[in-house]
Amino acid sequence: VQLQASGGGLVRAGGSLRLSCVTSGFARDANAIGWWRQAPGKEREGISCINGKDGSSYYADSVKGRFIISNENAKSTTYLQMNDLKPEDTAVYYCATAPLYATKLVGGTCDFYGDFGSWGQGTLVTVSS
Repeated sequence: VQLQASGGGLVRAGGSLRLSCVTSGFARDANAIGWWRQAPGKEREGISCINGKDGSSYYADSVKGRFIISNENAKSTTYLQMNDLKPEDTAVYYCATAPLYATKLVGGTCDFYGDFGSWGQGTLVTVSS
């Protein structure tokens, strides 16, 4: 299982970025794929995930209405469109996946049971005020 996140960068408050997560090594229609972020000095936060089987999407309250997660299975890619960015969105963003049977809903988005999650490297998003 491999995940490669990209698309981070520096943007002004109110701007937009689109993150991409290219995946391989698993059946996307049997897995959930999600995005997490970790800001300096803070715990990792789950922000969004998508059910690969039925396309259902989930969002944490902190990003609901501003971020959109989507799949483009022909490109084995999951996107996170981030709009109306705020300085508090500054963080390293990670994508991860796990089988649907090992996925649970927590705080409006997904988390994975035990060690089932596979993680990519992060991409840094910096939002200036």
